[in-house]
Amino acid sequence: GGLLMELVHMKMPFGKYKDVPLCNLPVSYLEWFNRKGFPKGKLGMLIQTMYEIKLNGLEYLLEPLKKK
Repeated sequence: GGLLMELVHMKMPFGKYKDVPLCNLPVSYLEWFNRKGFPKGKLGMLIQTMYEIKLNGLEYLLEPLKKK
């Protein structure tokens, strides 16, 4: 559960979607990272996880966490 919580609460630290929660990043942006390469470290891992979630239609897993 920790990883999913971070996707909901952590905000993008830079770029055109700065301050947007990772779970709310548009698919086009996630796909762009997938082509260009994900950022280093934890942020990149989280963005990649979000990409996989959207790719597989698993966003419903995040819904209950958004209310916390």
